[in-house]
Amino acid sequence: MKVLILGGTTEASALARALAERGIPALFSYAGRVAKPRPQPLPTRVGGFGGVEGLAAFLEAERITHLVDATHPFAEQMSRNAVAAAERTGTALIALTRPPWEPQPGDCGQPGDRWQRVADIETAVAALTGPPQRVLLAIGRMHLAAFAAQPQHHYLLRLVDQPDSPPPLPRHTVTVDRGPFTLEGDRALLREHGVERLVCKNAGGAGAAAKLTAARHLGLPVVMIDRPALPPRREAHAVDDILAWLG
Repeated sequence: MKVLILGGTTEASALARALAERGIPALFSYAGRVAKPRPQPLPTRVGGFGGVEGLAAFLEAERITHLVDATHPFAEQMSRNAVAAAERTGTALIALTRPPWEPQPGDCGQPGDRWQRVADIETAVAALTGPPQRVLLAIGRMHLAAFAAQPQHHYLLRLVDQPDSPPPLPRHTVTVDRGPFTLEGDRALLREHGVERLVCKNAGGAGAAAKLTAARHLGLPVVMIDRPALPPRREAHAVDDILAWLG
């Protein structure tokens, strides 16, 4: 047995620890989008594979028997490549993913979540049509340029790394931080910057959910981007499920 973890998430790191503790031969792969990724207790590589062909060649060269896709729920292309490469090479594949967030009702007389669900980045940009607001963009750095189409807003950008060049938004503030985040911290962040609306991807998981609870407590609307559709694949939501699958 030899396992390849396509990582970058909290769940991927937890799986890496579990495999290392059990002495199961495994490799860990980062996409390379973060300047200082967390160190792992497994041999680690950083960077892309070169599409389906490159990943398939890597699986064969390294004699990988089990492939675990533990990438971010919005790493659509990597997940598609993993399905195709596993089929091409006959490698067993499972995805370690998080259940998506669901809007929560209010309690103790407080209002519930005020979500506007949208299909993708383009419709999220369109949802911001209107008068100027202070908007928290909790979407990472890859799609920031799309929001330049709504230049009337002041954008608060929460990023893992300090950007190498100024983000392509005329009015913005950058805060550099890495989760998991706390309810108290996110509530303070929203109040300090006078945030009036949030835009985020439905990543799921506990590490980034605090902003949604803080928004609910403050009565703020949220533009929630739904996950992309992916090819059929086996999925699990816990490290123990992956260990059971490995046998």
